[in-house]
Amino acid sequence: MASSSGTKDGVGPPRSLSQRMSKAPTMGDPGGDDSAGVDSELVPSSLASIAPILRVANEIEKENPRVAYLCRFHAFEKAHRMDPTSSGRGVRQFKTYLLHRLEREEEETHPILAKNDPREIQRFYQLFYEKNIREGQYIKKPEEMAKIYQIATVLYDVLRTVVPPTKVDPETERYAKDVEEKREQYEHYNILPLYAVGVKPAIMELPEIKAALRAIRNVDHLPRFQMLEGRARPVNDILEWLALHFGFQKGNVANQREHLILLLANMDVRQKDLQHYDQLDGNTVQKLLEKIFKNYDSWCKYLHIPSHLKYPRDERRQQSQLLYIGLYLLIWGEASNIRFMPECLCYIFHSMAKEMHGTLFGNVQQVTGDTTPAKGEEYFLMEVVTPIYKVMQMEVRRNKGGKASHSAWRNYDDLNEYFWSDKCLKLKWPMDPNADFFVHSDSKPANKVKRHQEDNQAMGHRKPKTNFVEVRTFWHLYRSFDRMWIFFIMALQAMIIIAWNQRITSNSLFSDVVVRDVLSIFITAAILNFLRAVLDIILSFIAWKSLKFSQILRYLLKFIVAAFWLIVMPVTYSRSFQNPSGVMRFFQNLGADWQSQSLYYYMVLIYMLPNILAAFIFLFPFLRRTMERSNWRIIIMIMWWAQVSRCYFCLLFGHTYNDYLLSTELLHHEFQPKLYIGRGMHEDMFSLLKYTLFWITLLISKMAFSYYVEVLPLIEPTNTIMGLSISSYDWHELFPNVTHNITVIIAIWAPIVLVYFMDTQIWYAIFSTLIGGIYGAFSHLGEIRTLGMLRARFVSVPSAFSKRLVPYSSKTRNQEEDTLETINIAKFSRMWNAFILSLRKEDFINNWEKNLLLVPYSPGDVSVVQWPPFLLASKIPIALDMAKDFKEDDAELFKKIKNDDFMYSAVIECYETLRDVLIGLLLDEADREIIQLICDEVETSIHENKFLKKFRMNDLPVLSAKLDSFLELLREDYDDAQIYRSQIINKLQDIVEIIVQDVMINGYEILERNHLFHQENKKEQRFERVNIDLSQSPAWMEKVVRLHLLITVKESAINVPMNLEARRRITFFANSLFMTMPSAPKVRNMLSFSVLTPYYNEPVLYSTEELNERNEDDITILFYLQKIYPDEWDNYKERIKDTKVYSNKDRSELDREWVSYRGQTLARTVRGMMYYRETLKLQCSLDFANDNALYGGYQAIDTNHRDYRKLEEQAEAQADLKFTYVVSCQVYGAQKKSSDLKDRSCYVNILNLMLRYPSLRVAYIDEREETINGRNEKVYYSVLVKGGDKLDEEIYRIKLPGPPAAIGEGKPENQNHAIIFTRGEALQAIDMNQDNYFEEAFKMRNVLEEFLKTHHGQRRPTILGLREHIFTGSVSSLAWFMSNQETSFVTIGQRILANPLRVRFHYGHPDIFDRIFHLTRGGISKASKTINLSEDIFSGYNSTLRRGYVTHHEYIQVGKGRDVGMNQISLFEAKVANGNGEQTLSRDVYRLGRRFDFYRMLSFYFTTVGFYFSSMVTVLTVYVFLYGRLYMVLSGLERRILDEPLIRQSKALEEALATQSFFQLGLLLVLPMVMEIGLERGFRSAIGDFIVMQLQLASVFFTFQLGTKTHYYGRTLLHGGSKYRSTGRGFVVFHAKFADNYRMYSRSHFIKGLELFMLLIVYEVYGHSYRSSSLYFFITFSMWFLVASWLFAPFVFNPSGFEWQKTVDDWTDWKRWMGNRGGIGISPDKSWESWWNVEQEHLKHTNARGRVMEILLSCRFFIYQYGIVYHLRISHGRKDILVYGLSWFVMVTVLLVLKMVSMGRRKFGTDFQLMFRILKALLFLGFVSVMTVLFVVGGLAVSDLFAAILAFMPTGWALILIAQACGPCLRGIGIWDSVMELSRAYEAIMGLIVFTPIVVLSWFPFVSEFQTRLLFNQAFSRGLQISMILAGKKDKESSD
Repeated sequence: MASSSGTKDGVGPPRSLSQRMSKAPTMGDPGGDDSAGVDSELVPSSLASIAPILRVANEIEKENPRVAYLCRFHAFEKAHRMDPTSSGRGVRQFKTYLLHRLEREEEETHPILAKNDPREIQRFYQLFYEKNIREGQYIKKPEEMAKIYQIATVLYDVLRTVVPPTKVDPETERYAKDVEEKREQYEHYNILPLYAVGVKPAIMELPEIKAALRAIRNVDHLPRFQMLEGRARPVNDILEWLALHFGFQKGNVANQREHLILLLANMDVRQKDLQHYDQLDGNTVQKLLEKIFKNYDSWCKYLHIPSHLKYPRDERRQQSQLLYIGLYLLIWGEASNIRFMPECLCYIFHSMAKEMHGTLFGNVQQVTGDTTPAKGEEYFLMEVVTPIYKVMQMEVRRNKGGKASHSAWRNYDDLNEYFWSDKCLKLKWPMDPNADFFVHSDSKPANKVKRHQEDNQAMGHRKPKTNFVEVRTFWHLYRSFDRMWIFFIMALQAMIIIAWNQRITSNSLFSDVVVRDVLSIFITAAILNFLRAVLDIILSFIAWKSLKFSQILRYLLKFIVAAFWLIVMPVTYSRSFQNPSGVMRFFQNLGADWQSQSLYYYMVLIYMLPNILAAFIFLFPFLRRTMERSNWRIIIMIMWWAQVSRCYFCLLFGHTYNDYLLSTELLHHEFQPKLYIGRGMHEDMFSLLKYTLFWITLLISKMAFSYYVEVLPLIEPTNTIMGLSISSYDWHELFPNVTHNITVIIAIWAPIVLVYFMDTQIWYAIFSTLIGGIYGAFSHLGEIRTLGMLRARFVSVPSAFSKRLVPYSSKTRNQEEDTLETINIAKFSRMWNAFILSLRKEDFINNWEKNLLLVPYSPGDVSVVQWPPFLLASKIPIALDMAKDFKEDDAELFKKIKNDDFMYSAVIECYETLRDVLIGLLLDEADREIIQLICDEVETSIHENKFLKKFRMNDLPVLSAKLDSFLELLREDYDDAQIYRSQIINKLQDIVEIIVQDVMINGYEILERNHLFHQENKKEQRFERVNIDLSQSPAWMEKVVRLHLLITVKESAINVPMNLEARRRITFFANSLFMTMPSAPKVRNMLSFSVLTPYYNEPVLYSTEELNERNEDDITILFYLQKIYPDEWDNYKERIKDTKVYSNKDRSELDREWVSYRGQTLARTVRGMMYYRETLKLQCSLDFANDNALYGGYQAIDTNHRDYRKLEEQAEAQADLKFTYVVSCQVYGAQKKSSDLKDRSCYVNILNLMLRYPSLRVAYIDEREETINGRNEKVYYSVLVKGGDKLDEEIYRIKLPGPPAAIGEGKPENQNHAIIFTRGEALQAIDMNQDNYFEEAFKMRNVLEEFLKTHHGQRRPTILGLREHIFTGSVSSLAWFMSNQETSFVTIGQRILANPLRVRFHYGHPDIFDRIFHLTRGGISKASKTINLSEDIFSGYNSTLRRGYVTHHEYIQVGKGRDVGMNQISLFEAKVANGNGEQTLSRDVYRLGRRFDFYRMLSFYFTTVGFYFSSMVTVLTVYVFLYGRLYMVLSGLERRILDEPLIRQSKALEEALATQSFFQLGLLLVLPMVMEIGLERGFRSAIGDFIVMQLQLASVFFTFQLGTKTHYYGRTLLHGGSKYRSTGRGFVVFHAKFADNYRMYSRSHFIKGLELFMLLIVYEVYGHSYRSSSLYFFITFSMWFLVASWLFAPFVFNPSGFEWQKTVDDWTDWKRWMGNRGGIGISPDKSWESWWNVEQEHLKHTNARGRVMEILLSCRFFIYQYGIVYHLRISHGRKDILVYGLSWFVMVTVLLVLKMVSMGRRKFGTDFQLMFRILKALLFLGFVSVMTVLFVVGGLAVSDLFAAILAFMPTGWALILIAQACGPCLRGIGIWDSVMELSRAYEAIMGLIVFTPIVVLSWFPFVSEFQTRLLFNQAFSRGLQISMILAGKKDKESSD
């Protein structure tokens, strides 16, 4: 593993543990001798207190085995006392193991220091104290002393059990007393050793830390506490005082003490002059107070209750403020799951703050000065948290694991919203257990009093849902986005009316008749608003008991007004007709007394007045914000009255097509209850205008297109069809008297209407692509995208780096430009070189490329800028070639050289560096003088323009060759110094000789002058004295290496680096320096932040077994990755050859790390996140370093020098102060004790990560068994640990009210329990599949400054969105598709969501949260079971609803892995689709949809749930179109209509449907990809990638995923069944079996694909459509394409999907699976029956509405039989209903025969085999007889047999679906087994149909080869020989 800052090598558990996990220990055998040191980690949870004793025993084992034995014996005795019966889980096994070990050690160990055990342990204790404690406190670090004191404490406890009290030495007693007094000063700490004495870390010497400590330790004037024993208890700080007053846990207090100190220190230092820093600034405390309690103040104002934040104006003000802050943090830190309920926390704080204020400032306390009784440590947990937790626990039980309806139980939101009403004040304080909030049952138990006494819980009727009910229905889409649907419906109606009238005359647009008809849209508005009023009542009725009377009255008034206008509008409209008929006459008669014919127009006119007001208010968003946020009762009353009167008219009548665009922002959400959240979310004027203009332009384009392409072309055919008279049909027409052929009109218009509602999504894709591209271009994205562009602009990179990433200081203002440039380059070189070295450690570049990319650390004596050698590559050889043949004057030569700046720099640098190297190498002064004379001659000749006259240029290549060999010799290592010296002398003499004799014309004169001046009598020759020790100098060798590169590197360096990922990172980093970003502050002034990563049991580090495990193709992961990343593998092998670094490293361990860093592992994530710490230390050193240090370069600094150590300590302190990384390993404690190999491996690997990165923290949930009231009960703790010497060390332990993960969804609960251990003002959420880069971490402090920037007024961001790079795109074509899709979303997609649309949320990406904002508002995710399945996006919803501000920034990126296999991707898409289905039902989407203004609501809809609904409508359009055409062709209507010439010539339908085909083919998903690739890599690359993607069948893939989205989204809304789906995220190097694919895709794709296939077949066979129409061909082609994609995409993208042997094996496996019987304990992958039952799980728990919908949808299959039987020849053209009845007789007969066969097999198949054969023979003879009669007598044709299959097969499937929906009833009457057998037969047939093409294609070997190239083409382009891999022909040569 690449080393990182703060790493520790050579530590950790025994290597056998981490490497040979096949010997993982069990409870009974903790591993034998190899792993004896880990028995302390396997202690059963009920014996946890003996673990420290065993740790001490293991620690001192080598030093004194006998004392270690005594410690283990003491642990055994203690364990026996704690559990004498061994009843705890695992206790008996552990005690048995420990006893066996003690028996062995009793014989093997003997006292060493004395003759007996008492004296032995006393003597050892004394020696241990004298050696480690007496002097250690002055020389050892606090963490070392903490461990020593822990050992000493345990040793003394053991000593007291071994040594009788009378035999204990006084010296031992004195030592023990000293240890007891000082033990608390040396406890294990997290960041701050607050009580350490002696050697303190540098962080404790920081003035900001001291000031914060001084502030919280101010306990003056605070009342004292009286303990139980009667004595007064002193307190050290305000948090300890609060703990004693309210009963907080010790671990919570310690955690929040450090939390508060770090918050205060980091906030305060930004405002201070460090020269005078001793006190905490009052403004710091005030700002922190305001930020923490902003939500609390808002809550108090909303409930109209006084805030309890009261503090005096005297010197106690700061103390009081800190007490309130500390109180809130302590409440939050111990609240467990209640942290998801921010207003509940507000209520708890409100009550406790009142109590605290009374204690502090009560008159009695001030007068008497009495002490206050202290509460127990767990008082707050037991009396406050646990009762609320139990309510949540009871509600979750009603959820029934996500199977119950959402309306049947209260989730987190329901419980939290209880505190949005002043009813919550009835809970009182202390909370009344009989309050209605704690009621948990709908019915009262029989023995009410007894039950109440036992459970101490309130009885009565349970509280209902609060404010909102998540009913599972599609109507939520209408209710949440009703304004959009009303607009689209009214616009469609207006367009149809206008188009219909234009049919008569084109000039009739403004005629009276047209205007009158268009105004009829107000009647539609009345109907739609009445529908919304009805939905509001029905869908919220369950929650009415929780509403106020005014809120219920609002609903009722809304309904009454809606019903009133539903009647009035048709009546008044009917008066505008002179001679009405039909319905119009009815309505006119209702209004017969009204004489005015224009009443309707007056009503419209009256409406327009408030509508104008609404349009006016729309232009002043600040006015709306003020009104909505106001809590004044008078304004609330005015708004309430406006809601039920005038504003309703605005909403009801204002949505005409043209007027809606002007006045769409109405008071649309006023009929909802006024809620605590969702108020005042309106954007500023500029943002409003931007997204309004975006949507107005889009809607105009969409409506124009819809009118001219979709609506207008259909008007004429519609009119013609309505006028046709059709009297004969091809079947028995059930409704022959329907006028105007209305059924045909519906069949034609239905798909067009669906396209009309869906194509806005298409227009959004187009507009967002264009606008996103424009925004990206203006953001300077892609300006540096190639190495050529990088070279061209590299000169300006250092200055850009200094401008963006170097803090501005006042002294730079006074520095000269040259000096400033030198400093900038020096700082840039430090960072740049660290970046390049990180690339080398990650094996993206080799050593040669590293040297080419490095910049000299020190400028030395060179007079030009020393650019990286890759910029100067080939410049020297070119200059030599140029000079060699140059015959002109000097000026022309130097002009040509100077024209190329890099060439000029290279020439000057080579000359000056060569001079310095030679002079430095020579020891003799005369030799140096010769070199200097030569240089003087060169410089003089250049100055006099005589260079070409005094030097021969044609001999320079010879000199260059000699220099090459000379420099190469200098770089070599040597063993024999004498030989090495002689070689150097020889080369040096050759060089000087060539210079003097060949290159210089008068060179001999220099030697003569030197000889005359130095009269020598010594015998040695010139240039014999050289200093070879210089090769040990890094600075000198850096010059040699660089000079050698400059001379030798030629054209090949232009492509440096060769690795594509290295190129991408370098170019992106350089490009980002020219993008707009905040200036970097100094590290000391930057915002502090934490990173939190939730982890469950994903891979941490691949084991050796996993690396070498061969799959079915004989391929290992290691071999696979070697072929995918061949260059990185070569670089890795080169790197580990460095014996200085890797001599003691095990090769297998290094291989494990290399592979793991290319997968989606926790090790990769941790390594990436720890780059933050590395960069902070580097930035800190740059901040603190003076100019001389920068000039000198840090590599030459002595690391043992005092100044260097001080600088390192300061950098470490600042890094600790600013950065914290917590990994929430939820089950780490269980993994530690587990006997499972995988779990133990995860534990060891996580432990090794903590040992490698000492600043890494791991939080986990510890489950223990403790004896409570005589019973063993499970107790849960949140625990934080860090790496110690060899094992982890516990820092904090906080008891929980129960298992936290049992209440909500897993990931958010995992985050929530660990968030209390994070620190800082910002929090970055990082998933387990993400990575980070060194160079990007350098920009973190810039990004954090975004939190301090105000946007559009006083708003500051609450979430900073960051872009991602998908690093898994090179694995396969599927991975490439997903990479491009995800990249487009995280770049151009989120770019436009953030600006201009203002609807970006949080999507599980590496966003940075305003930590304080979110910890006071419910956290960084929501966790309610099922409804919050997509937990991440709900944090964005929550932030927006609470007036947060979300931004997006693209100058920084974080790596992310994605799923790379077909099945993995489908599971991911299913999970997201499920999540969007649940979002559709959620209150968050409802409130955002109703509270956003119209245009922002459109943005919200089409970028969240609307995208999935549009996907479903796309598929639904195909169904509606085909079923409509099926109806027309089978009924004969199409043939008769086509007889009309006008209809035959029309292509209107095809033109209208053409647009949806693009979406259907998945082409729209490619648009953003092409734009983003073009923007960042050039449009030539974008077009090339687009073509390659299409050749690799990207459209097949995206069309297939369209089916996945549709299926799971629709099923979720209809039936539920959402669940988390683990995707694995591993390397896909295996072939998925056919049975696996069938199980996964049968319901979502195969069945639907076969249904569409049958529809197309029937339509083609019986249809007479527009055969000559190319558009029609395109439409049907897209449908055939969809069918093919849905049926065969899983096999096309399945490795070895068409290999013959695999196909044979798949068929065998599938047959076995189909035939196996199911039952209890049989998994779905083993038996079709088990799978079939699991597939119907959603129907078992759906409601009656879901069952009815399922039955109704299933009835569509009956149309096949009804239509086709009338087309059979055997029917002889009869059209009566008897034909259909006879078809059912045939169907029932076939089913009965099948039932007889099934029963016969079951009853006679075994015992009466002959009878069963006779039965089958009789059935066969009967069948033959019947068929013969039908052929001969009935006129049956062969074609009728095929037609019968098309007719009856769908009917059978419909019966199966209906039977499944009615499952409970059928099980009762005993025919369920028949249904299952019929289903099995259908499944076998469908599987056979799907499998047959695979078999055919597998016959041809070239198909398999083509598929391999198709699937792995991306890897081919980078050297992957995938054909060798999949064939298993592994190269037998050594991979080394």
